[in-house]
Formats: sequence, structure tokens, C-alpha cells
Amino acid sequence: MATEGIYAELDALVSDISEQMIGWRRHIHQNPELSNREFKTAALIEKSLKDAGLDEVRTGIAGQGIVGILRGGQPGDRVVALRADFDALPIKETSGEDFASTVIDEDYPGGPFPVAHACGHDCHAAVVMASAHVLAKVRDQLPGTVMFVFQPAEEGPPPGEIAGAKAMLDAGALDDPKPTMVFGMHVGGMPKGTVAYSVGPQYASSCLVSIKITGEGSHGSTPWMGRDPMPVAGEILSGIGQIYRQLAANEAITISIGHVEDAGRFNTLGGEVTLWGTIRCLEERDMPVVQGKLKKLAEGHASAYGCTADVTYDQYVPAVNNTEGWLDAVLPTVRRVIGEDNVFEAPATLGYDDVSFFINACGGAYLVYGVQDTKMDAGGQPVAATSGGRGFVDNHNPAFYAEDDALPDDLRVFVNVAVDHLNGIVNPPVAEPGPAVPHRH
Repeated sequence: MATEGIYAELDALVSDISEQMIGWRRHIHQNPELSNREFKTAALIEKSLKDAGLDEVRTGIAGQGIVGILRGGQPGDRVVALRADFDALPIKETSGEDFASTVIDEDYPGGPFPVAHACGHDCHAAVVMASAHVLAKVRDQLPGTVMFVFQPAEEGPPPGEIAGAKAMLDAGALDDPKPTMVFGMHVGGMPKGTVAYSVGPQYASSCLVSIKITGEGSHGSTPWMGRDPMPVAGEILSGIGQIYRQLAANEAITISIGHVEDAGRFNTLGGEVTLWGTIRCLEERDMPVVQGKLKKLAEGHASAYGCTADVTYDQYVPAVNNTEGWLDAVLPTVRRVIGEDNVFEAPATLGYDDVSFFINACGGAYLVYGVQDTKMDAGGQPVAATSGGRGFVDNHNPAFYAEDDALPDDLRVFVNVAVDHLNGIVNPPVAEPGPAVPHRH
């Protein structure tokens, strides 16, 4: 095969840059920034891409978004986009790493917040940065174009701010050239060097929920002089559990209220309470149904207590759908790189990732890559692989960790998928994005 020579060259280049990639990852991890405030991280990425010698480095897209362009030296009209996100979370890190974050963002809306890369976006950014350096060194052999897409604010910006993948699309980030494939992988708590995939929804659709309950404030000694919104909030929180009973038991949804904001104090009944949360639906068809039921529940309880409820939905993110055609195209390359036994189908998750906007617009695939000291038990669940090891720690947990030595194979997958797509090896029967296929059972 004509590509066999370049595969060996890619492996050597990955080996050469791995130490630097791990250094980038540790620096980003130790200096995390929240959504729409990723100024220093964006500057680091910009410098790295320019140092790699790309043809173009476009910055300031929809906030801190960056797109690097590498034009291959061989004729070809395919364009592969390698995507990474690079924002962090308002979480106090407890991983115990010697490069753990101690950052506090004093100015972020709603803060101050401790900040940590508890979802692995530091790994994502470092791997795609390294991909640019590796592929730039073989540019003369590439028949087509590679785009390196660094997306800010994947975790969601503060309410009222615009950011993320949709904002980058709206700003024309993927218009010229338009990718014929978008590829990415999200790190997770599976065994190091393994890749998981789901056919159909890989990640759920999501939206931000705000329920503003308005009554009339009063003193704690005379509650009858006002209309207390706090009991309404309690009824809504309790009633949410009944919404699950109004959908089929096999429809995977969650409604989670993570923050309660009120205007009172211990002896004052404020006139307003706001509930903030999210809805997640694995099947997108369920989202409007769940939204309607939650709105009805909130308004009904508010009315019964003489209050009003204003329910709003924002920051909608569609589900990440992996079509069977794209998976059939990309998985042989992944298996070639990391081994047949290290690639497996896994259940979808109710997490979300707004890479779905890119996949829906251009086609492609989004997989999950294992970075932890785990092994799969008889029930298919990740458990500690070594005695006394940290074992499985889920994303968004304050103790989330990723092993450095998992990243070189992660990088190998990215650069090999890119090369194989440009050479027509990773190419579905119909190259246009299409509807999700049913789950395989």
C-alpha cells in the first residue's frame, strides 16, 4: 500500500514530539481558563501552530476560537478537520497531580470560582497541537488539506454570552475550505489506549434551563403578608421526578437542577427564586416533550401558590450522532493503529459535546479515548488495573485524571485518521452527513 511508508514516518514523528506534547498538556492543565475567557490558552495554541509552520493560523473566531490550515503538497480535494476544545470547569481540583490547578477566577460571572481541567480538554488541545506539528512535517505527501480546529467554550459560556461550536460555524470558521470530514476524540476513564464508540447517539442533546419563580417578599415572622416562592421551588424540585414517569422507561433523559439562586436571607422571604439546570435527552425527539412537561409543571405549581414561573431554555446542543457509514469508514484505521482488541462498542452517554454542530454540518465521527489506569471487569465496567491505583474517575469529578503515557497513542490515531481520509481510505459510501442510524443491539 502506498501509505505504508508514511505510517512508519508518522510513528517516528509522534515519538519525537510526545515529550513536548505532554509538556503542553501539563502547562494548560496547570493554567486553566473558563469558557469564553481562554485568553492565555489561545495564545499558547496560536504560537504553537505558527511554530509548526502552517499555511494559515486564524484567530479570534467567536471569541478565542482558532483554525490552523495546512495545505498538502499533493493534489487532492479532501479536507479533514481535527477538532479540540480547550476551556476548563469551575471545579476545585483534587487529583493530587504535582501539576494540579490552584487557579481561582475572581471575576467570572457568578464567581469567584476555582478552575480545573476536570474534563480532559487540556489533553484534547495538546494532542491536536501536536497533530499540527506531525502532519506539517509530512505535508509534501498529503493529498489535500488539514484543518486544526480549536473551539472555546465547549462547557457553555455564562448565560447571555454567545460562544462554542455553533458560534464558530456562524462566524464561517469551516466555510473556506469546508471539511469533508470532522474528527475528534474525547478522553475518558476507560483503560489507557482503548477507543469506544456508539452507533447513533454518542452524546445526548442538551439545553440550559432557567426557572424564575416570582412571588412577593415578606418577613419570616409574617409569611402571610407575601407570596413565598421558595415552597414553589421545592415542589418543582420534587415534581421533576414525576416527569420521568411520563415518558417510556427506555427513553434516556435527565433533568438536573444544579443551582438555586434567591433574593432572601435566613429571616427574610425573598420575592424571587431562580432554578438553574440542564435537560439531557439521548434521542433529540424527546427534548421538546420534556421541555413542555417541565414548563407545565413549573407554571402549575407556581400558580397554586399565588406565584408565577418563567421557564426559559438556552444553549441548545444537538446530540452527537455517529452514523454507521462513518464508523465503518474510520474504525479500521483506529484498529490498525491501536489494535483490534482495544476498540469496542459502548453504551451512549447523557453527557453532551457541541462538536455535534461540526459533525452535522460536515460529516465525520467522534469517539472516546481511554486515559486512565483501569481495566474492564466482567460486567463491562472500568475498575482499577493496578493494586492501589486510582482506577476509574469520571469526567467532571474534582479528582479526574489522565495518564500522560496514554497521549502518544491518542495522537497516533488523530494523525493516521487524517492521512487515511486525505488518501480516500477513511471515506463512507456517501460522504455527505446524514441521519443517525438505529442502535445496534
